[in-house]
Amino acid sequence: MTAPETRVTWDRYHRLINSAYPPIDLFEDIADPADWLLLGSGESKTNPRLALTIGNLDLVPEERRVGGPGASYLMAPFVHVTPDHKGRFHDGTFGAFYGADDFETALFETVHHTQLFCAATDEAPGWIADKRELIGKLDAVLVDVREGFDDLLNPEDYTSPQAFARDQRADGASGIVYPSVRNPAGTCFATFYPDVAAAPVQGRHITYHWDGAKVDMFKDLGDGSVYAISA
Repeated sequence: MTAPETRVTWDRYHRLINSAYPPIDLFEDIADPADWLLLGSGESKTNPRLALTIGNLDLVPEERRVGGPGASYLMAPFVHVTPDHKGRFHDGTFGAFYGADDFETALFETVHHTQLFCAATDEAPGWIADKRELIGKLDAVLVDVREGFDDLLNPEDYTSPQAFARDQRADGASGIVYPSVRNPAGTCFATFYPDVAAAPVQGRHITYHWDGAKVDMFKDLGDGSVYAISA
């Protein structure tokens, strides 16, 4: 399967992530990625938990690692990978950094997966799943599947897009741009390396409300505003 490559330039991308874990200081404070392995190895001898926090740096080619402010957000999806956490365009043997062209699309993408988790764990109704919004810029040449690739956009079965992503990554692609499956008006991207998108800054801090069947509201933790989420 072949697809064209397109230069994608967005002034703002949006990504929502779980807010339970702070950034990895090593990625933030030590700007030169060449120093990470040595420093991480030394510190982990006195703090074994550090190695688990840093993740597997070997999964990211040295020349594609990033450091400095915001680097943790870019590095984390690639150094913490597991087949237990797959996505549309990554299968758990490699990672991907996902983003959307607006907040609403990022919201609907994460709401879908939050609902699946809550239903599977029989979560009690209430405020759950605190999220932080990440905002950054995108200027990259990406494989463009926005037209004519419906087989990659199955709402539930990721087998075909994961295989497609493996092939594109192996051929040297930096990532994929695609229409959002959860918000028809939106567009998403998945990058295969940390250096493709610009490092983000934190935007809103929000939390979701689970009513026992669906995520029906979110709250902006900055000002306390509550917003309904329509299906």
